This record gives sequence, structure tokens and C-alpha cells, in this order.
Amino acid sequence: MYADVIIDISHEKLDKVFQYRIPDGMLAHLRAGMQVRVPFGGGNRLRTGYVTDITDHTDYDPAKIKEIAQIMEESVPIESQLIALAAWMRRNYGGTMNQALKTVIPVKTKERLQQKRTVVLAVTDRAQAADMLMQMHKKHHTARARLLEALLDNPAIDYGIVLHKLNVTAAVLRAMEEQNIIRIKCEDRYRNPVAHLEQKGYRLTLNEEQQAVVDAVDAEFQAGQYGNYLIQGVTGSGKTEVYMELIARAAAAGRASIVLIPEIALTFQTVMRFYNRFGDRVSILHSRLSQGERYDQFLRAKNGELDVMIGPRSALFTPFSNLGYIIIDEEHETSYKSETVPRYHARETAFARARMAGASVVLGSATPSLESSYYAQKGLVRRFYLTNRAKADSTLATCQIVDLREELRSGNRSILSRTLQQLMEERLARREQIMLFLNRRGMAGFVSCRACGEVVKCPHCDVSLSLHNDGRLKCHYCGYEMRQVSVCPSCGSKYIGAFRAGTQKIEEIVRERFPAARVLRMDYDTTRTKDSYEKILSAFANEEADILIGTQMIVKGHDFPKVTLVGVLAADLSLHSSDYRAAERTFQLLTQAAGRAGRGTRPGEAVIQTYQPEHYAVQTAQAQDYAKFYEQELAYRELMCYPPVWNLLLVAVTSPSEMQADACSDAIGAWLRSQEMDMQVIGPTEAAIARVNDIYRRVVYIKSEDYEVLVRAKEGIEQLLAGHTWRQTGVQFDFNPMNGF
Repeated sequence: MYADVIIDISHEKLDKVFQYRIPDGMLAHLRAGMQVRVPFGGGNRLRTGYVTDITDHTDYDPAKIKEIAQIMEESVPIESQLIALAAWMRRNYGGTMNQALKTVIPVKTKERLQQKRTVVLAVTDRAQAADMLMQMHKKHHTARARLLEALLDNPAIDYGIVLHKLNVTAAVLRAMEEQNIIRIKCEDRYRNPVAHLEQKGYRLTLNEEQQAVVDAVDAEFQAGQYGNYLIQGVTGSGKTEVYMELIARAAAAGRASIVLIPEIALTFQTVMRFYNRFGDRVSILHSRLSQGERYDQFLRAKNGELDVMIGPRSALFTPFSNLGYIIIDEEHETSYKSETVPRYHARETAFARARMAGASVVLGSATPSLESSYYAQKGLVRRFYLTNRAKADSTLATCQIVDLREELRSGNRSILSRTLQQLMEERLARREQIMLFLNRRGMAGFVSCRACGEVVKCPHCDVSLSLHNDGRLKCHYCGYEMRQVSVCPSCGSKYIGAFRAGTQKIEEIVRERFPAARVLRMDYDTTRTKDSYEKILSAFANEEADILIGTQMIVKGHDFPKVTLVGVLAADLSLHSSDYRAAERTFQLLTQAAGRAGRGTRPGEAVIQTYQPEHYAVQTAQAQDYAKFYEQELAYRELMCYPPVWNLLLVAVTSPSEMQADACSDAIGAWLRSQEMDMQVIGPTEAAIARVNDIYRRVVYIKSEDYEVLVRAKEGIEQLLAGHTWRQTGVQFDFNPMNGF
């Protein structure tokens, strides 16, 4: 018998299967997914590899095939279904099979389980035990007597209590165990990251809209018709309750579910709601857990001891063998796109895993991504609407737009508009809570005029130009560039430059303006420790603060009933990033931010501060009119041949040699233009940041209506690279990129 092995070396020329003979003594233990040590290369150096298949057939001379040296016992095997998913990811997103395999392993190495030790009375005859106790007192064996007396009252006592409360030493315990007076019972115990939570029960009744969605999806699920669904519900419409009811019905049928959330910051509130419903049958999996905690959750899922696993993108690879649902909450979020190779998107990867597992995918958002809405429009995803908030006495917040150009003309140079300051004073007087959101996403140095709001844009691509360190403005899509301007080309004002603001500065301004207010800040700097998210959110939920200041992590999915005012301090920061998705991201963030206000019984209000109040993303966000925004944005994407109407492949070339980077990217561009495939080729050109740590970066963009054309282009480039040698040059692929390079 032979094993197909992928060597643990992420190099394109080694991205293939190597065959090894399985020794007779190993055959009964080896299976696909295990890590092994194998002799590799001319020197037969032992390398780690992953077994992807076991077969009795080989295309090579059996006499020349080497044997597997050993099985890596400390490694965590990959499930066979996840191996197939890794192969799908490798083809559809690029990278090597080794990189794909490492991606689908949520836990890499085995960890020793914690053990619960209990001291148990071994003597069953109480008269005999009483006689032993008398003898211990006579011999002045006070520690033994103390333990035996305790065990006669309670025949099983925790080992730690015996050591630290009864003051009995380990030597005494060993002696009593040898005399068969006691036994020390050892049990494996899982490290449970949600064990500290208190289950408060679940009493919510679904409303008519929610019940209709559950019944429709569940009817198809029970009939074995597994599909892809989109729940588009306004903020506060109760999408989570729909998820939980679907999960409960699947669990009753013996099927487990994965719930993906975009940010670790959402874990606390989300897990609390699920824990109240499912108790110990729910757990979490994310990067802030210890290795031991992650391994234990992996085991619990694999052993069928969980019904629900909650976590960000990587939780998609939880090794459930009986998967029923994959639920992606806030599915529009860009964090579902991986920034490392393979650059997969959790949405499409979830579709692929669900097809392999016979499961359904449920997407949820108040502001769905254009891709998901486009899929629904084409009939590839079934869409449901939740048009009302779940709480009968809760309504959507009213929104007003503040023109920051007018604030400047009136002499107000503060980041806080006069309107927002007045509303903050009113809320503080009424002891209501406030959230201030700084829209920092996309803050990559776009240049704007504070007097008229004009943004310096590319004349060819309708995206803002980015300010580089050399003082030039550049377009990251077509390569157009120009000198930095010192006066506004529209109104002649000298108040033009790159916007610079941060949450820490805003916190200082707020504390100075409202000295009596209790202020919390939530951003990258304040959330670096393991429990920092939970502490900040718990403090705000417990009304220990009046104002919460933060970046986009504070406007995603949180539910604070006392928040009645949300201030968006600078909507333009994402509106004018050099990204064709800028308007979509801005609309989503503004709508989500407004949705944090008025979720209790008191009405909410949102203030959107902007230099471009007439922009359709701002106008439709104020009206919370998704349909109108989608119509306008899709027309723009169609005109510019951008996703989701067309597909886009970014080919990124890096090298410490500028000449090598140029030669490789030029060869890729020339090869692409020589092919008779239905695609547009743009570049090569310099990346947004042309050099990082003395590594030169070049990009080539490929557009096509057919995703499969891009996959074939990627495979052709891989073959081109295999036949040439560009010294120390790397090439990466990013399909439908969501972040810059």
C-alpha cells in the first residue's frame, strides 16, 4: 500500500503529491489527514508531510519508492472532507496545497488534557474504616486521621482541597493508597472557555416574520434539500433568534452548526445569547484562546459533544462530522476575506464545504454585500426579508447629516459638530448612553479639501488618489499619478491635505468638552489582551460609562438598550479610500452605526458628519434605503467592470530586486495578453506601496465575467513560473480582492 503525501514546504515547484510505501506495521494505524515524517530529496533528509490519500496503485517503479519513516503522533489529523476542501481552495484561490492544508487545520498540535483528580475512600466497610481511624489516632497519624474523617463524611474529595485545605501531603496520600485505604481517581477534563458563563434561560417567542423564515428554511432542510439562503433584516430585526431556532431544530436531528462572526469583539454578546439557549453544547474557537483551550474545543466538536461552534473566519473549519448549518452573520464584512495565502473568502468557501457535507448556508445582514444580493438576484441564493425590529416598541433611529464644510465656514474647527455637541449634552443630562464612531477604515492618505469637500480623484477610475511618501498622488488601479497639490483645484482653498485623526485624540477632545462624562475607548490599542473586549463591552453594558468611542468594531452587532445617540465623526474616511468598494463599505458602516441607536424602548438618533452630504452612499444610509443604494452601486460596477458583475484577479509580484520584480511582472503581463481568453489585463504597475522593507511590489489585474477564466489564467501563470527562474521572486493571487496590496 502507498500513501500520497504533500511535503510541508510551501514552494511552487514542490506543490505536488509524492508517493511513499507504507510499512506493514504502520498500515493499520495510518489514514488520510495524518502528519508523517518521510525521507525527502537526495540526502533523504526527514521532512514533515500530510497524507492526502492511501492507495494500492502507483505510477512509479515500486523499487524506487521510499518508505514512510514515522507517524507524527503529536499532530492533529485533518478530516478527509477538509482535505477535499483544501484542494478546492488551492484551485480557486491559489497558493500551494501545503498552505491550503495548513489553513483548514484549526488546531495544529495535540495538547495534554487537564486532569481532574479526586481522592476516593477505598474501604467499603464503615466498621473497618472506623477501626482504622482509631489506630491512626493511637499512632498520632493526625494527617491520615484528618483525611479519613473527611472521607467518612464525604467519600470523594477534590485532590486540591485535600492538599491545600486539609493539609495532607502527597507522601501521605501515596502511603494511604498503597495500604488500599484510598484511591486517587483521575478524569480528563476539557478546558472550557465559556464555563464561567451563567445560563439564564431562553424565553423569546419568534414573531410572524421570523417564524416564516424558520419554517421555510427548515422545511427544505428536513426534506434533504440543502441550499444557500440570505436573511436581509433591518438592524435589530432578530436575525440571531432565527439562527438559534434553525440550529435547535438541526440539533434535534443530530446535526451540528457553525456560526461565523466577523470580529472577536462580537464574541461576548453573541456567545451569551447562544449559551442561554444551548448551555454547554455551545463553544467558541478564535485566536485569543490558549492552545490548550483551542485543542479541547477541537476535540469536543470532533467527538460530537457540541451543537454549536462560534467564531471568526477560521471556525469554518471546525471538524464536525454531522454538519447541518453554516451561518455567516454580518456576511458583508471584509474580515471574512483572508489576508494570507490562500486568500479565500469564507462565504464561497462555506458554500463549497456545505456542498461536500450535505449542509445549508445561511447568510445574514442588514446591509448585504453586493455579491450576496447579486447571487439572490440571479437565483443562486434564496432571500428572505425581516422588515421590522424584533422588539415591538423599538423603531429605527432617525438620521441627520451634518455638512462639515458649513462647520468650518462658521468657525467650528472641532471634530465634533455643533449639532452633535448639543445632542450629547441632552443625552448626558438624561443619563442615556452615546457611541462615537470614527470611520478609520480606508484611511490610506486620500487628499481632500476641508473648505469644499473636493477629493482628488483618478480621472480614469473614479477612485481617490493615494498620497505616497514621495509626495505624489497615485491610482492603484491604472497607475495614473500626479504631484501633490497645495491648493484645492475646485475652490482654490489652502485647506487641503490628507485627513489625520485618531480615537485617542477624539477621546482627549471629548473628555475636555464633557469633563463629567465617563468615557471608554475601544480600538486596537485597548483590545490587545485576552479579555479586553469582554471587559470594555461589559462595563459599557453595565452602564459604567456614558460614552463609548471606537472604530468599526463598536458598530457591529452590539445591542445596548440605553444607547440613544450615535455620532459618525468622519464618514468620508472610507468613502474616499482608493478602493472600488469604498461606497459600499461606507453605506454599510453608516447603516450599521445608525442601527446601534434606539434598540431599547427609547427612540434613537444618529448624526452623520461628512464633507460630501450629497453622495449617494451617505444619502441612502441616512434613509436606510438598501434597495436604492444597491441599484446605484450595481450600475457603477457594471460600468467599470468590477465585481460582482465581473470578477477580478490581482496578481502580486514581490522581490528584493527591482529588476527581477519588473521582469517577472512584465512576463506575466505579456503572457496574459498573448492568450485568447475573454479577459481584460491591466498593468503591470507599482503596488499601492511600491516598496516595503526593501521588497519591491508590482501588480497585474485581470478582469473577466467568467470566474473560471481567471482560474485558468492563474493556472497558466503557475505553469509560466515553473518554467522560469526569477531570483527570490514571489507571486501571490487574490481573487476579487477586498483589501489593497
